[in-house]
Amino acid sequence: MTVFIFLGSLLAVMALGVPIAYALLLSGVALMLHLDMFDAQILAQNTVNGADSFPLLAVPFFMLAGEIMNVGGLSRRIVHLALTLVGHLRGGLGFVAIVAACLLAALSGSAVADTAALASLLLPMMVAAGHDKARAGGLIASAGIIAPVIPPSIGFVVFGVAGGVSISKLFLAGIVPGLLMGLAIAAAWWWVAKRENISPPPKATLAQRLHALKESTWALVLPVIVVVGLKMGVFTPTEAAVVAAVYALLVSTLVYRELKWKQLHEVFVAAAKTTSVIMLLVAAAMVSAWLITVADIPSKMIALLEPFMGNQTLLLIAIMVLVMAVGTAMDMTPTILIMTPVLMPVIKAAGIDPVYFGVLFIINNAIGLITPPVGTVLNVVAGVGKMKMDDVTRGVLPFMLAQLAVMFLMVLVPELVTVPARWFSH
Repeated sequence: MTVFIFLGSLLAVMALGVPIAYALLLSGVALMLHLDMFDAQILAQNTVNGADSFPLLAVPFFMLAGEIMNVGGLSRRIVHLALTLVGHLRGGLGFVAIVAACLLAALSGSAVADTAALASLLLPMMVAAGHDKARAGGLIASAGIIAPVIPPSIGFVVFGVAGGVSISKLFLAGIVPGLLMGLAIAAAWWWVAKRENISPPPKATLAQRLHALKESTWALVLPVIVVVGLKMGVFTPTEAAVVAAVYALLVSTLVYRELKWKQLHEVFVAAAKTTSVIMLLVAAAMVSAWLITVADIPSKMIALLEPFMGNQTLLLIAIMVLVMAVGTAMDMTPTILIMTPVLMPVIKAAGIDPVYFGVLFIINNAIGLITPPVGTVLNVVAGVGKMKMDDVTRGVLPFMLAQLAVMFLMVLVPELVTVPARWFSH
């Protein structure tokens, strides 16, 4: 009954069009009333405490770094480098999008920011070259969701805080799975592109490639600083976010000189707006997380999943299917915040590595960003490319299926995640 009250009130309020943050607070009130423990002061305290977290400081700085990179020329140089490296292949512009997405993912960690940059730069080029606009938009959307998996990742920060898992270990464990997602959509694009009779751009000369590499070197150094710094224990993920933002600001203003000082206000405001949405969600979700613990919902969930507890693979498949279903109706951050407190006790009871589960969980939530009807990243591509949502949805299907196949392969073969994670962590 407790689970029904919580989920029923949450879904009912969301169905009325109430923003998710307020829906979480209202479902918390409904649960408190059901438990006969309503207290406005407790509600306020948990809301404030939810956002009062040092690790969560990483979110505004990573958002700021992403905004600065897009305006300051770092993203454009990354795309140009990818164009000189793989642009000449059959379907080369699609491979450019994938390579650029992997490189951008290592810079910002925001799927929305990366997708917007890729769509504005590459979608017109792909359409002009003769590629189907829906298919090109779908590829760019699926490439954009690599950002929450390859470090630095805002999704990992939120999951780490909500689940009490080491964010540094999550960052390092996400490198290889993120690259595997890129390889999966590259294979799908190769299969799609070979059916198109489109002449690729001319092959770049060695001099052009070296020039593009030289131009983008300052941008490429950033992920190296972050990964090496985390691996060596030089700084925490929160400090890494500050380093990323300051580094991007210095490179954009002093080296590339594309970000003018008068543009800073606009960049800071854009980052602040996005951050405020995430932080309000986190604060509201922490009320629900506290009530989930008080109502002992995790033990009820463990009892519900009892038939699968003896087999870790079956349990993970069941959880992945559940998260996929939730991801069709809910955005990434609220899904993480609502489901993590419920699922983590189940994962620990089954003896599954929390870091390994965290990687699978974030990949699943990332794929949810390109799953209709919500599909935040699909909406970004549709908006930037002035396309119908239905067309982008049709175009993304083969790539989404390829990434789902990789996710379930990781469920069946945990070593794809755990072995590289151990290597990077040592």
